[in-house]
Amino acid sequence: MTYIPASLRRQVLERAGYCCEYCLLPSSVSFYPHEVDHVIATKHSGETTLENLAYACWRCNRHKGSDLGSFDPETRKFSFLFNPRNQLWIEHFQNRASRISGLTPEGRTTASLLQFNSDERIAERQRI
Repeated sequence: MTYIPASLRRQVLERAGYCCEYCLLPSSVSFYPHEVDHVIATKHSGETTLENLAYACWRCNRHKGSDLGSFDPETRKFSFLFNPRNQLWIEHFQNRASRISGLTPEGRTTASLLQFNSDERIAERQRI
């Protein structure tokens, strides 16, 4: 585990508005605390800088792990995951009735790999 200074953590949390940058779950409704994620994992030469860190709920962080991509469930072709540092959430996802759908290969791949629509995750979003 890489050490992230408290001042850098605070910047990440404030920039994210205290919501997961992948599924948008507010930290205030999550059972477990949110975490700071390396968008590009350190094992892939990702740096511990504000430009490479994202605020993530524990579920998104566990499902993502060090992955950079997976296979789009629609096209079955490889796609990189959504990158909150250089992509806009609303261009890749939509949230309707607490279900998050991917609009692009990156969105669909991320929604599938991070299991955005499991029963537990939908129930969490319904508490918002």
